[in-house]
Amino acid sequence: MAIWCADLALDRWRHSENCRREEGPDAAPLALITETAHGPRIDAVNPAACAAGAAKGMMLADARTLCPSIEVRPSDPVGDLAFLERLALWAMRWGPWSAMDAPDGVLVDVTAVAHLFGGERRLLADVEARCSARGLTIRAAIAPTAGAAWALAHFAASGAILGPEEDLQTRLADLPVAALRLDNDVLLVLKRLGLKRLGDLAGIEEGRDRKGSGRDAIQRRFRNRKSPSANPLVRMDQLLDRVPEPLLPVVPVTAPMVQRRLLEPIRHRQLLDTVVSDLAQDMARTLEAKGEGARRLQLGLWRVDGEVLVRELEMAAATRDPDHMVRLFADRLDDIDAGFGIEMLRLRASWSQPLGLDQSDLEAAAEQHGTSLAACMDRLTTRLGTQAVQRPVPRASHIPERAQGWQPPLEPEPAEQHQLAFHTRPLKLLESPERISVLYAAPEGYPRRFSWRGQVCEVARVEGPERIAPEWWRERGSTRLRDYYRVEDEAGRRYWIYRNGLPTDGRGGMPDWYLQGLFG
Repeated sequence: MAIWCADLALDRWRHSENCRREEGPDAAPLALITETAHGPRIDAVNPAACAAGAAKGMMLADARTLCPSIEVRPSDPVGDLAFLERLALWAMRWGPWSAMDAPDGVLVDVTAVAHLFGGERRLLADVEARCSARGLTIRAAIAPTAGAAWALAHFAASGAILGPEEDLQTRLADLPVAALRLDNDVLLVLKRLGLKRLGDLAGIEEGRDRKGSGRDAIQRRFRNRKSPSANPLVRMDQLLDRVPEPLLPVVPVTAPMVQRRLLEPIRHRQLLDTVVSDLAQDMARTLEAKGEGARRLQLGLWRVDGEVLVRELEMAAATRDPDHMVRLFADRLDDIDAGFGIEMLRLRASWSQPLGLDQSDLEAAAEQHGTSLAACMDRLTTRLGTQAVQRPVPRASHIPERAQGWQPPLEPEPAEQHQLAFHTRPLKLLESPERISVLYAAPEGYPRRFSWRGQVCEVARVEGPERIAPEWWRERGSTRLRDYYRVEDEAGRRYWIYRNGLPTDGRGGMPDWYLQGLFG
């Protein structure tokens, strides 16, 4: 089933504060606009503006020529997308999952669900009634595929139903080719070819000589179009269920939250700290049940006079340690004005991450002998600010000196390429690779004796090589590849060395040797 919300941006604006202050939002012509390089462009219009000649996609200057009295408001695409996501979650009352069809549609899976509402007709009637009660102008349809449901919802009568036993191609033959959800330039090409309806495209696709030459001709014209919205053959196959169409369902995410309603309002700091400690304990149990840790916490305090005070903090790493939460909030509650008293407190983890069980004795040992790294960063960030502290983070690079960078602790970590098990890295990397002098090299290619920092090292054992090629998208073509070796001298010290280049690579003279890291 596809639910299409016509003029979703305008319907959302009707529920806003600005619209509630005015009487009759549809009485005067109204349009929502977006600023573009060529001037304001209309995103949505109300019925009065549509009757006057204004339309979606029209430039505002052209619309004012047809309707000088049209009123305009700025559109909010981000707010519309958030509203569409909430609408998709709400639409799950009619099916097990739903997906957004931005910017103004929702797809709901109603397979084996219609009998719960008394049939497909009654299901669509329930959809229209509940959406109309919320001020939404919608058009809904039911079809075996998402593409067919979208086409019926946009270009057929509202409430159209296409059963699985019906012939999709015959039933949809009279719909325009715009029902394939194609880009405007592709629609223009099809229009110039004389293909105006799905039946015309299906006839040519089958081939007049029954050898598929028509489909081959269309395929050759759009062979460079990889996106489904730019290739009519892909969209046609999706519509007729020849190939599957992947959809991304919305997943409701409930933020962990705990609260305390107090029998008597509190005003003193000592009592406030006690309640915050209780909330932290409850939040720790809630997060542990979900296997998560909090990265961002919001503490709301409701005063007797109705004012709400909010304090927020972020952690450098996911945690569910209640004592750590209490310590961080202690600095944020010094300026709290309780007024006539605080009657309710609510703690919410607005950002959480998976966090497995750990050995608490290790963390306790770190607290006894000092402070753990994450706790130290949280304390420094709370006192000095988010930009005064930085932490090392892994980077997506095979080059060792580029595999780590620095960033503020509260920023999300960048994507990284996980190292394979046999790619053992040393515990300590030098600030920059240091050149070594190879005194004697084995025929196999690795050194048997080298000099580093004035000390001669005799190689007793060696492992490698591990070849790392240069990053061609970032470095020049003359950059040489590296062969890394893990070597151990006679005293048991282990080094990470590499040969920069090969003698026969044609990118310079004889290769040089460097030492880059030390193993523990």
